[in-house]
Amino acid sequence: MTEEQVILVNENDEQIGLMPKMEAHEKALLHRAFSVFVFNKKGELMLQQRAKDKYHSPLLWTNTCCSHQREGETNIVAGKRRLQEEMGFVCELEEVFSFIYKAPFDNGLTEHELDHVMVGSYNQNPNINSSEVESYKWMTLEEVKVDMELNPKKYTAWFQIIFEKYYNFIK
Repeated sequence: MTEEQVILVNENDEQIGLMPKMEAHEKALLHRAFSVFVFNKKGELMLQQRAKDKYHSPLLWTNTCCSHQREGETNIVAGKRRLQEEMGFVCELEEVFSFIYKAPFDNGLTEHELDHVMVGSYNQNPNINSSEVESYKWMTLEEVKVDMELNPKKYTAWFQIIFEKYYNFIK
């Protein structure tokens, strides 16, 4: 199986090339990504705990799902694809904003992404893919904010950055 390619972009989100995902993370090159926040009718956010065998940030809590767009794939289509692959469901998504961030990891890899943040609504339990996701839970944004301040090491580096941006965006 060939390694997944990420879309290298400039700061204006214009595609400038393709590169294997691991190479882009080793070289800390800016690439396109997305993050999905799914809420239920009570206003709770579905969090996922990353699977224990993930190549970085195993067992840490993060947003509902996130990944990389494939060449020619819209942000919304990519978000729906990954929701199905990781969480076992699809819902309507709306893109709310995008921003650039950089987060280095202890293993020498770096996320340097132009991240498109999308939101959706879903009121059932997911059917998680155990090779991607260890567990899930629903939390209010206030509960996430407080727990993240008290226990930052339980959350992925990118989710902490994205959550702050999202929290400030909706306030």
